[in-house]
Amino acid sequence: MTRSGGEGGHAGKPILQTTPAVLDYISRALPDHPAVVTEDRALTYAELRHEVRRAAAALIDLGVGPGDRVALWSPNTWHWVVACLATHWAGAVLVPLNTRYTASEAADILARTATPVMIAMGEFLGADRAAELDRSALPALQHIVRIPVETDDGTWDEFMARGADPARIETADARAAAVGPDDVSDILFTSGTTGRSKGVLCAHRQSLAGPAAWAACGQITSTDRYLCINPFFHNFGYKAGILACLQTGATLIPQLTFDPEATMRAVRDHRATVLPGPPTIYQTLLDHPRREDYDLSSLRFAVTGAAVVPVVLIERMQSELDIDIVLTAYGLTEASGFGTMCRASDDAVTVATTCGRPIADFELRIDGDPGPDGAGEVLLRGPNVMLGYLDDPEATAAAIDADGWLHTGDVGTVDAAGNLRITDRLKDMYICGGFNVYPAEIEQVLARLPGVAEAAVIGVPDERLGEVGKAFVVRLPDSDLDEQAVIAHTKAHLANFKVPRSVEFLAALPRNPGGKVVKPQLRERV
Repeated sequence: MTRSGGEGGHAGKPILQTTPAVLDYISRALPDHPAVVTEDRALTYAELRHEVRRAAAALIDLGVGPGDRVALWSPNTWHWVVACLATHWAGAVLVPLNTRYTASEAADILARTATPVMIAMGEFLGADRAAELDRSALPALQHIVRIPVETDDGTWDEFMARGADPARIETADARAAAVGPDDVSDILFTSGTTGRSKGVLCAHRQSLAGPAAWAACGQITSTDRYLCINPFFHNFGYKAGILACLQTGATLIPQLTFDPEATMRAVRDHRATVLPGPPTIYQTLLDHPRREDYDLSSLRFAVTGAAVVPVVLIERMQSELDIDIVLTAYGLTEASGFGTMCRASDDAVTVATTCGRPIADFELRIDGDPGPDGAGEVLLRGPNVMLGYLDDPEATAAAIDADGWLHTGDVGTVDAAGNLRITDRLKDMYICGGFNVYPAEIEQVLARLPGVAEAAVIGVPDERLGEVGKAFVVRLPDSDLDEQAVIAHTKAHLANFKVPRSVEFLAALPRNPGGKVVKPQLRERV
Protein backbone atom coordinates (compact mmCIF):
# COMPACT_ATOMS: atom_id res chain seq x y z
CA MET A 1 0.00 0.00 0.00
CA THR A 2 1.36 3.40 -0.96
CA ARG A 3 0.08 6.68 0.41
CA SER A 4 1.18 10.17 -0.52
CA GLY A 5 0.67 13.66 0.75
CA GLY A 6 1.59 17.13 -0.43
CA GLU A 7 0.14 19.66 1.96
CA GLY A 8 2.28 22.75 2.33
CA GLY A 9 2.74 26.25 1.03
CA HIS A 10 0.50 29.29 1.35
CA ALA A 11 -1.86 30.74 -1.21
CA GLY A 12 -0.70 34.00 -2.77
CA LYS A 13 2.89 33.59 -1.61
CA PRO A 14 5.71 32.95 -4.10
CA ILE A 15 7.48 29.58 -3.95
CA LEU A 16 10.90 30.32 -2.51
CA GLN A 17 13.42 27.51 -2.29
CA THR A 18 16.46 28.99 -0.54
CA THR A 19 16.74 30.34 2.97
CA PRO A 20 18.22 33.69 1.84
CA ALA A 21 15.33 34.18 -0.60
CA VAL A 22 12.78 33.47 2.16
CA LEU A 23 14.46 35.87 4.58
CA ASP A 24 14.63 38.55 1.90
CA TYR A 25 10.94 38.12 1.11
CA ILE A 26 9.61 38.03 4.68
CA SER A 27 11.73 41.02 5.77
CA ARG A 28 10.16 43.10 3.00
CA ALA A 29 6.64 41.75 3.53
CA LEU A 30 6.70 42.18 7.33
CA PRO A 31 9.61 44.54 8.09
CA ASP A 32 8.34 45.75 11.48
CA HIS A 33 6.82 42.47 12.65
CA PRO A 34 8.60 40.76 15.60
CA ALA A 35 10.76 37.93 14.29
CA VAL A 36 12.71 36.74 17.34
CA VAL A 37 12.04 37.70 20.96
CA THR A 38 14.24 36.71 23.92
CA GLU A 39 14.78 38.14 27.38
CA ASP A 40 17.78 40.18 26.26
CA ARG A 41 16.87 41.10 22.68
CA ALA A 42 13.99 41.46 20.24
CA LEU A 43 14.44 41.63 16.47
CA THR A 44 11.92 42.56 13.80
CA TYR A 45 12.19 40.80 10.46
CA ALA A 46 13.94 43.82 8.94
CA GLU A 47 16.38 43.91 11.86
CA LEU A 48 16.93 40.16 11.59
CA ARG A 49 17.89 40.50 7.92
CA HIS A 50 20.26 43.35 8.80
CA GLU A 51 21.99 41.28 11.50
CA VAL A 52 22.17 38.23 9.21
CA ARG A 53 23.86 40.22 6.42
CA ARG A 54 26.45 41.60 8.84
CA ALA A 55 27.13 38.18 10.33
CA ALA A 56 27.45 36.68 6.83
CA ALA A 57 29.97 39.40 5.93
CA ALA A 58 31.87 38.57 9.12
CA LEU A 59 31.98 34.88 8.21
CA ILE A 60 33.34 35.75 4.78
CA ASP A 61 35.98 37.97 6.43
CA LEU A 62 37.03 34.94 8.49
CA GLY A 63 37.63 33.05 5.25
CA VAL A 64 34.39 31.07 4.89
CA GLY A 65 33.84 30.22 1.24
CA PRO A 66 30.80 28.90 -0.66
CA GLY A 67 30.11 25.34 0.43
CA ASP A 68 32.33 25.56 3.51
CA ARG A 69 30.91 24.15 6.73
CA VAL A 70 30.14 26.36 9.73
CA ALA A 71 29.50 24.57 13.01
CA LEU A 72 27.02 25.94 15.53
CA TRP A 73 27.33 24.61 19.09
CA SER A 74 25.01 26.56 21.33
CA PRO A 75 21.62 26.48 23.07
CA ASN A 76 18.55 28.44 21.92
CA THR A 77 19.63 32.09 21.83
CA TRP A 78 18.84 34.78 19.28
CA HIS A 79 22.49 34.47 18.18
CA TRP A 80 21.74 30.92 16.96
CA VAL A 81 19.02 32.21 14.64
CA VAL A 82 21.28 34.94 13.24
CA ALA A 83 24.28 32.61 12.86
CA CYS A 84 22.20 29.90 11.18
CA LEU A 85 20.70 32.24 8.58
CA ALA A 86 24.03 34.05 8.13
CA THR A 87 25.74 30.77 7.31
CA HIS A 88 23.23 30.25 4.50
CA TRP A 89 23.48 33.89 3.41
CA ALA A 90 27.24 33.43 3.00
CA GLY A 91 26.63 30.38 0.82
CA ALA A 92 27.98 28.03 3.46
CA VAL A 93 26.63 24.84 5.04
CA LEU A 94 25.30 24.68 8.61
CA VAL A 95 26.56 21.91 10.94
CA PRO A 96 24.56 22.00 14.22
CA LEU A 97 26.14 20.32 17.26
CA ASN A 98 24.20 18.94 20.19
CA THR A 99 24.86 21.03 23.32
CA ARG A 100 25.08 17.79 25.31
CA TYR A 101 27.98 16.45 23.26
CA THR A 102 31.25 15.87 25.05
CA ALA A 103 34.33 17.55 23.56
CA SER A 104 35.36 14.28 21.90
CA GLU A 105 31.95 13.80 20.25
CA ALA A 106 32.02 17.38 18.93
CA ALA A 107 35.62 17.02 17.77
CA ASP A 108 34.75 13.95 15.69
CA ILE A 109 32.12 15.91 13.74
CA LEU A 110 34.32 19.01 13.40
CA ALA A 111 37.11 16.88 11.95
CA ARG A 112 34.87 15.01 9.51
CA THR A 113 33.30 18.21 8.18
CA ALA A 114 36.64 20.10 8.07
CA THR A 115 34.88 23.05 9.68
CA PRO A 116 36.93 26.29 9.45
CA VAL A 117 34.68 28.34 11.75
CA MET A 118 32.64 27.30 14.76
CA ILE A 119 30.19 29.55 16.58
CA ALA A 120 30.03 28.11 20.08
CA MET A 121 28.46 28.73 23.45
CA GLY A 122 30.50 30.07 26.28
CA GLU A 123 29.80 28.58 29.69
CA PHE A 124 26.45 26.77 29.70
CA LEU A 125 24.97 24.67 32.50
CA GLY A 126 28.20 25.16 34.43
CA ALA A 127 30.48 23.72 31.74
CA ASP A 128 32.64 25.18 28.98
CA ARG A 129 32.68 22.41 26.37
CA ALA A 130 34.33 24.44 23.61
CA ALA A 131 37.30 25.18 25.87
CA GLU A 132 37.82 21.43 26.29
CA LEU A 133 38.46 20.88 22.56
CA ASP A 134 41.95 19.77 21.56
CA ARG A 135 42.59 22.37 18.85
CA SER A 136 45.83 20.66 17.80
CA ALA A 137 43.75 17.72 16.56
CA LEU A 138 41.53 20.05 14.47
CA PRO A 139 43.83 21.78 11.98
CA ALA A 140 40.94 22.94 9.77
CA LEU A 141 39.27 24.80 12.64
CA GLN A 142 40.74 28.29 12.38
CA HIS A 143 38.24 30.38 14.35
CA ILE A 144 35.86 29.94 17.29
CA VAL A 145 33.30 32.69 17.88
CA ARG A 146 31.99 32.63 21.44
CA ILE A 147 28.34 33.35 22.26
CA PRO A 148 27.80 34.72 25.78
CA VAL A 149 25.26 32.49 27.52
CA GLU A 150 25.81 32.36 31.28
CA THR A 151 28.79 34.73 31.40
CA ASP A 152 29.80 37.85 29.46
CA ASP A 153 33.07 36.51 28.06
CA GLY A 154 31.82 36.04 24.50
CA THR A 155 33.44 37.32 21.31
CA TRP A 156 30.19 37.80 19.36
CA ASP A 157 30.43 41.61 19.28
CA GLU A 158 33.99 41.52 17.94
CA PHE A 159 32.84 38.99 15.33
CA MET A 160 29.93 41.19 14.21
CA ALA A 161 32.24 44.22 13.94
CA ARG A 162 34.02 42.38 11.12
CA GLY A 163 30.83 42.56 9.08
CA ALA A 164 30.26 46.33 9.31
CA ASP A 165 32.11 47.17 6.12
CA PRO A 166 29.63 47.91 3.26
CA ALA A 167 31.89 46.21 0.70
CA ARG A 168 31.88 42.98 2.72
CA ILE A 169 28.10 43.12 3.05
CA GLU A 170 27.84 43.57 -0.71
CA THR A 171 29.97 40.44 -1.15
CA ALA A 172 27.69 38.59 1.25
CA ASP A 173 24.59 39.69 -0.68
CA ALA A 174 26.14 38.36 -3.88
CA ARG A 175 26.76 35.03 -2.16
CA ALA A 176 23.13 34.90 -0.97
CA ALA A 177 21.83 35.59 -4.47
CA ALA A 178 23.97 32.76 -5.85
CA VAL A 179 22.58 30.09 -3.49
CA GLY A 180 20.49 27.52 -5.39
CA PRO A 181 17.63 25.24 -4.27
CA ASP A 182 19.76 22.10 -4.63
CA ASP A 183 22.78 23.49 -2.78
CA VAL A 184 23.43 21.78 0.55
CA SER A 185 22.00 23.85 3.39
CA ASP A 186 22.90 21.71 6.37
CA ILE A 187 24.51 18.52 7.63
CA LEU A 188 22.75 17.07 10.65
CA PHE A 189 24.41 14.13 12.33
CA THR A 190 22.40 11.12 13.40
CA SER A 191 24.00 8.10 15.04
CA GLY A 192 24.18 4.94 12.99
CA THR A 193 23.68 1.36 14.07
CA THR A 194 27.43 0.81 13.61
CA GLY A 195 27.98 3.23 16.48
CA ARG A 196 29.45 6.02 14.36
CA SER A 197 27.36 9.08 13.60
CA LYS A 198 26.31 9.79 10.01
CA GLY A 199 26.06 13.24 8.45
CA VAL A 200 22.79 13.74 6.59
CA LEU A 201 23.07 16.11 3.61
CA CYS A 202 19.98 18.24 3.02
CA ALA A 203 19.33 20.81 0.27
CA HIS A 204 17.78 24.26 0.75
CA ARG A 205 14.56 23.29 -1.00
CA GLN A 206 14.22 20.26 1.28
CA SER A 207 14.95 22.18 4.47
CA LEU A 208 12.13 24.57 3.54
CA ALA A 209 9.52 22.21 2.09
CA GLY A 210 9.15 20.06 5.20
CA PRO A 211 8.60 22.95 7.63
CA ALA A 212 6.19 24.62 5.19
CA ALA A 213 4.02 21.48 5.09
CA TRP A 214 4.29 21.07 8.87
CA ALA A 215 3.24 24.70 9.43
CA ALA A 216 0.31 24.27 7.04
CA CYS A 217 -1.02 21.35 9.10
CA GLY A 218 -0.88 23.56 12.18
CA GLN A 219 -2.37 26.52 10.33
CA ILE A 220 0.52 28.75 11.45
CA THR A 221 0.44 32.39 10.31
CA SER A 222 2.17 35.66 11.13
CA THR A 223 -0.27 36.15 14.02
CA ASP A 224 1.26 33.21 15.88
CA ARG A 225 3.82 33.46 18.68
CA TYR A 226 5.87 30.28 18.76
CA LEU A 227 7.47 29.29 22.08
CA CYS A 228 10.37 27.07 21.05
CA ILE A 229 11.64 24.70 23.73
CA ASN A 230 12.92 22.12 21.23
CA PRO A 231 16.67 22.71 20.84
CA PHE A 232 17.76 24.43 17.64
CA PHE A 233 20.52 21.85 17.06
CA HIS A 234 17.77 19.27 16.54
CA ASN A 235 15.78 18.96 13.30
CA PHE A 236 12.63 19.96 15.15
CA GLY A 237 13.86 23.20 16.71
CA TYR A 238 15.80 24.24 13.62
CA LYS A 239 13.42 23.32 10.83
CA ALA A 240 9.96 23.05 12.46
CA GLY A 241 10.99 26.04 14.60
CA ILE A 242 13.23 28.63 12.94
CA LEU A 243 12.44 27.77 9.31
CA ALA A 244 8.69 27.31 9.94
CA CYS A 245 8.51 30.78 11.51
CA LEU A 246 10.65 32.29 8.76
CA GLN A 247 8.25 31.04 6.09
CA THR A 248 5.06 32.07 7.86
CA GLY A 249 6.14 35.31 9.54
CA ALA A 250 5.34 33.90 12.99
CA THR A 251 7.23 35.29 15.98
CA LEU A 252 9.85 32.91 17.42
CA ILE A 253 10.36 32.94 21.21
CA PRO A 254 13.38 30.70 22.00
CA GLN A 255 13.84 29.08 25.41
CA LEU A 256 17.33 28.12 26.65
CA THR A 257 16.15 25.10 28.64
CA PHE A 258 12.86 23.62 29.74
CA ASP A 259 11.69 24.78 33.14
CA PRO A 260 7.94 24.25 33.68
CA GLU A 261 7.27 27.45 35.59
CA ALA A 262 9.44 29.54 33.27
CA THR A 263 7.57 28.02 30.33
CA MET A 264 4.17 28.87 31.79
CA ARG A 265 5.39 32.37 32.58
CA ALA A 266 6.58 32.79 28.98
CA VAL A 267 3.24 31.57 27.61
CA ARG A 268 1.46 34.10 29.81
CA ASP A 269 3.79 37.06 29.19
CA HIS A 270 4.14 36.57 25.42
CA ARG A 271 0.62 35.23 24.84
CA ALA A 272 2.24 32.27 23.08
CA THR A 273 -0.01 30.39 20.67
CA VAL A 274 2.26 27.55 19.51
CA LEU A 275 4.07 25.15 21.87
CA PRO A 276 5.52 21.92 20.40
CA GLY A 277 7.42 19.37 22.44
CA PRO A 278 7.69 15.75 23.59
CA PRO A 279 4.81 14.31 25.68
CA THR A 280 6.75 14.76 28.93
CA ILE A 281 6.58 18.57 28.60
CA TYR A 282 2.79 18.63 28.47
CA GLN A 283 2.51 16.05 31.23
CA THR A 284 4.73 18.21 33.43
CA LEU A 285 2.69 21.34 32.74
CA LEU A 286 -0.64 19.61 33.30
CA ASP A 287 0.45 18.18 36.65
CA HIS A 288 2.29 21.27 37.89
CA PRO A 289 0.89 22.48 41.24
CA ARG A 290 1.04 26.14 40.14
CA ARG A 291 -0.52 25.74 36.70
CA GLU A 292 -3.66 27.60 37.74
CA ASP A 293 -1.53 30.63 38.63
CA TYR A 294 -0.72 31.21 34.95
CA ASP A 295 -3.00 32.18 32.09
CA LEU A 296 -2.27 29.63 29.35
CA SER A 297 -5.43 30.32 27.37
CA SER A 298 -3.51 31.79 24.42
CA LEU A 299 -2.19 28.34 23.40
CA ARG A 300 -3.92 27.02 20.27
CA PHE A 301 -1.50 24.58 18.56
CA ALA A 302 0.68 21.79 19.94
CA VAL A 303 2.62 19.01 18.25
CA THR A 304 4.03 16.05 20.10
CA GLY A 305 5.58 12.68 19.38
CA ALA A 306 9.01 11.00 19.70
CA ALA A 307 7.47 8.65 22.31
CA VAL A 308 4.29 6.74 23.06
CA VAL A 309 1.48 9.26 23.48
CA PRO A 310 -1.36 8.27 25.84
CA VAL A 311 -4.84 9.08 24.52
CA VAL A 312 -5.72 10.65 27.87
CA LEU A 313 -2.81 13.10 27.48
CA ILE A 314 -4.22 14.36 24.16
CA GLU A 315 -7.65 14.69 25.75
CA ARG A 316 -6.24 16.62 28.73
CA MET A 317 -4.27 18.93 26.44
CA GLN A 318 -7.47 19.72 24.57
CA SER A 319 -9.69 20.10 27.62
CA GLU A 320 -7.52 21.33 30.52
CA LEU A 321 -5.05 23.40 28.47
CA ASP A 322 -7.78 24.27 25.96
CA ILE A 323 -5.44 23.80 22.99
CA ASP A 324 -7.50 23.85 19.79
CA ILE A 325 -5.15 21.79 17.60
CA VAL A 326 -3.12 18.93 19.07
CA LEU A 327 -1.25 16.81 16.53
CA THR A 328 1.35 14.05 16.42
CA ALA A 329 3.91 13.48 13.69
CA TYR A 330 6.61 11.11 12.48
CA GLY A 331 9.84 11.98 10.77
CA LEU A 332 13.55 11.28 10.66
CA THR A 333 16.66 13.23 9.80
CA GLU A 334 17.11 11.29 6.55
CA ALA A 335 13.70 12.59 5.44
CA SER A 336 14.64 16.22 6.16
CA GLY A 337 13.06 15.77 9.58
CA PHE A 338 9.52 15.08 8.39
CA GLY A 339 7.35 12.30 6.96
CA THR A 340 3.79 12.01 8.24
CA MET A 341 1.52 14.14 10.41
CA CYS A 342 -2.00 14.20 11.77
CA ARG A 343 -4.45 16.89 10.70
CA ALA A 344 -6.52 19.36 12.68
CA SER A 345 -9.72 17.42 11.98
CA ASP A 346 -8.42 14.15 13.49
CA ASP A 347 -9.92 12.87 16.74
CA ALA A 348 -7.95 12.31 19.95
CA VAL A 349 -7.58 8.55 19.42
CA THR A 350 -6.19 9.01 15.90
CA VAL A 351 -3.77 11.68 17.14
CA ALA A 352 -2.58 9.59 20.09
CA THR A 353 -2.29 6.21 18.38
CA THR A 354 -1.04 7.14 14.90
CA CYS A 355 1.48 9.47 13.28
CA GLY A 356 -0.96 10.70 10.64
CA ARG A 357 -0.67 10.75 6.87
CA PRO A 358 2.21 11.77 4.56
CA ILE A 359 3.08 15.45 4.16
CA ALA A 360 5.64 17.37 2.07
CA ASP A 361 5.05 15.25 -1.08
CA PHE A 362 6.17 12.03 0.62
CA GLU A 363 4.91 8.65 -0.47
CA LEU A 364 4.51 6.06 2.27
CA ARG A 365 4.76 2.30 1.84
CA ILE A 366 4.98 -0.75 4.06
CA ASP A 367 7.74 -2.95 2.66
CA GLY A 368 8.01 -6.65 2.08
CA ASP A 369 5.44 -9.25 2.96
CA PRO A 370 3.56 -7.74 5.93
CA GLY A 371 2.76 -10.06 8.80
CA PRO A 372 -0.75 -10.95 9.99
CA ASP A 373 -1.10 -7.51 11.56
CA GLY A 374 -0.05 -5.79 8.33
CA ALA A 375 3.24 -4.64 9.82
CA GLY A 376 6.41 -4.18 7.81
CA GLU A 377 9.28 -1.78 7.37
CA VAL A 378 8.21 1.83 6.83
CA LEU A 379 9.49 3.27 3.54
CA LEU A 380 9.31 6.90 2.40
CA ARG A 381 9.90 8.32 -1.06
CA GLY A 382 9.79 11.83 -2.45
CA PRO A 383 11.74 14.99 -3.25
CA ASN A 384 12.56 15.55 0.43
CA VAL A 385 14.46 12.34 1.06
CA MET A 386 18.05 13.32 1.96
CA LEU A 387 20.71 13.89 -0.69
CA GLY A 388 22.77 11.22 1.05
CA TYR A 389 25.21 10.63 3.88
CA LEU A 390 28.40 12.67 4.09
CA ASP A 391 31.32 10.80 2.49
CA ASP A 392 29.51 7.47 2.80
CA PRO A 393 28.09 6.23 -0.53
CA GLU A 394 27.75 2.68 0.77
CA ALA A 395 25.55 3.72 3.68
CA THR A 396 23.56 5.96 1.35
CA ALA A 397 22.93 3.07 -1.05
CA ALA A 398 21.87 0.86 1.85
CA ALA A 399 19.38 3.48 3.08
CA ILE A 400 17.89 4.54 -0.29
CA ASP A 401 17.11 1.77 -2.77
CA ALA A 402 17.27 1.93 -6.55
CA ASP A 403 13.64 3.06 -6.75
CA GLY A 404 14.23 5.99 -4.42
CA TRP A 405 12.59 4.50 -1.31
CA LEU A 406 14.16 5.46 2.01
CA HIS A 407 14.30 2.45 4.33
CA THR A 408 13.58 3.96 7.73
CA GLY A 409 14.36 0.95 9.90
CA ASP A 410 11.03 1.42 11.67
CA VAL A 411 8.24 -1.14 11.58
CA GLY A 412 4.66 0.03 11.22
CA THR A 413 1.20 -0.39 9.79
CA VAL A 414 -1.03 1.84 7.68
CA ASP A 415 -4.77 1.89 8.36
CA ALA A 416 -7.58 2.31 5.84
CA ALA A 417 -7.49 6.09 6.24
CA GLY A 418 -3.76 6.16 5.43
CA ASN A 419 -2.56 6.80 8.98
CA LEU A 420 0.83 5.40 9.94
CA ARG A 421 1.27 3.59 13.24
CA ILE A 422 4.83 2.79 14.36
CA THR A 423 4.83 -0.60 16.08
CA ASP A 424 8.51 -1.52 16.46
CA ARG A 425 12.01 -0.77 15.24
CA LEU A 426 14.20 -2.83 13.00
CA LYS A 427 17.08 -0.90 14.45
CA ASP A 428 17.87 -0.99 18.14
CA MET A 429 17.46 2.78 18.36
CA TYR A 430 15.35 4.14 21.20
CA ILE A 431 14.24 7.68 22.03
CA CYS A 432 15.29 9.35 25.28
CA GLY A 433 13.72 12.74 25.98
CA GLY A 434 13.10 13.29 22.27
CA PHE A 435 16.65 12.34 21.20
CA ASN A 436 17.50 9.24 19.18
CA VAL A 437 19.92 6.93 20.99
CA TYR A 438 21.75 4.08 19.25
CA PRO A 439 22.88 1.31 21.62
CA ALA A 440 25.81 0.32 19.38
CA GLU A 441 27.50 3.63 20.17
CA ILE A 442 27.13 3.06 23.92
CA GLU A 443 28.24 -0.56 23.59
CA GLN A 444 31.45 0.52 21.88
CA VAL A 445 32.20 2.88 24.77
CA LEU A 446 31.49 0.13 27.30
CA ALA A 447 33.80 -2.23 25.42
CA ARG A 448 36.71 0.07 26.33
CA LEU A 449 36.00 -0.05 30.05
CA PRO A 450 38.47 -2.28 31.92
CA GLY A 451 36.66 -5.22 33.43
CA VAL A 452 33.98 -5.50 30.75
CA ALA A 453 33.93 -8.73 28.75
CA GLU A 454 30.87 -7.80 26.70
CA ALA A 455 27.87 -5.50 26.95
CA ALA A 456 24.47 -4.89 25.39
CA VAL A 457 22.18 -1.88 25.79
CA ILE A 458 18.43 -1.59 25.31
CA GLY A 459 15.85 1.14 25.84
CA VAL A 460 13.43 0.66 28.71
CA PRO A 461 10.26 2.66 29.52
CA ASP A 462 10.66 5.77 31.63
CA GLU A 463 7.75 7.90 32.84
CA ARG A 464 9.57 11.22 32.36
CA LEU A 465 11.84 10.66 29.34
CA GLY A 466 9.88 8.07 27.37
CA GLU A 467 12.78 5.61 27.31
CA VAL A 468 16.19 5.40 28.99
CA GLY A 469 19.12 3.09 28.50
CA LYS A 470 19.71 -0.10 30.47
CA ALA A 471 23.07 -1.82 30.10
CA PHE A 472 23.61 -5.56 30.48
CA VAL A 473 27.25 -6.25 31.27
CA VAL A 474 29.30 -9.43 31.49
CA ARG A 475 32.36 -8.89 33.68
CA LEU A 476 35.79 -10.28 33.03
CA PRO A 477 36.93 -12.90 35.56
CA ASP A 478 38.07 -11.40 38.88
CA SER A 479 36.61 -7.99 37.95
CA ASP A 480 34.90 -6.05 40.76
CA LEU A 481 33.18 -3.62 38.38
CA ASP A 482 29.94 -2.19 39.77
CA GLU A 483 26.99 -0.20 38.41
CA GLN A 484 28.38 3.14 39.56
CA ALA A 485 31.66 2.63 37.70
CA VAL A 486 29.89 1.63 34.48
CA ILE A 487 27.64 4.68 34.51
CA ALA A 488 30.54 7.01 35.42
CA HIS A 489 32.55 5.69 32.46
CA THR A 490 29.74 6.36 29.98
CA LYS A 491 29.18 9.83 31.44
CA ALA A 492 32.80 10.69 30.72
CA HIS A 493 32.49 9.76 27.06
CA LEU A 494 28.89 10.34 26.01
CA ALA A 495 26.22 13.01 26.08
CA ASN A 496 23.90 12.68 29.07
CA PHE A 497 20.88 11.40 27.10
CA LYS A 498 22.98 8.43 25.93
CA VAL A 499 24.13 7.44 29.43
CA PRO A 500 22.41 4.25 30.73
CA ARG A 501 20.36 4.85 33.84
CA SER A 502 20.78 1.30 35.16
CA VAL A 503 23.11 -1.68 34.81
CA GLU A 504 22.47 -5.38 35.24
CA PHE A 505 25.34 -7.87 35.40
CA LEU A 506 24.90 -11.23 33.69
CA ALA A 507 27.01 -14.37 33.47
CA ALA A 508 26.50 -14.33 29.69
CA LEU A 509 24.47 -12.45 27.09
CA PRO A 510 21.74 -14.43 25.28
CA ARG A 511 22.84 -15.15 21.71
CA ASN A 512 21.36 -16.88 18.69
CA PRO A 513 23.17 -19.65 16.78
CA GLY A 514 24.83 -17.01 14.62
CA GLY A 515 26.33 -15.34 17.68
CA LYS A 516 24.11 -12.25 17.61
CA VAL A 517 22.81 -10.94 20.94
CA VAL A 518 19.09 -11.68 21.24
CA LYS A 519 17.87 -8.35 22.60
CA PRO A 520 14.20 -9.39 22.83
CA GLN A 521 15.28 -11.78 25.59
CA LEU A 522 16.94 -8.87 27.40
CA ARG A 523 13.74 -6.83 27.06
CA GLU A 524 11.78 -9.71 28.58
CA ARG A 525 13.93 -9.44 31.71
CA VAL A 526 12.86 -5.83 32.31
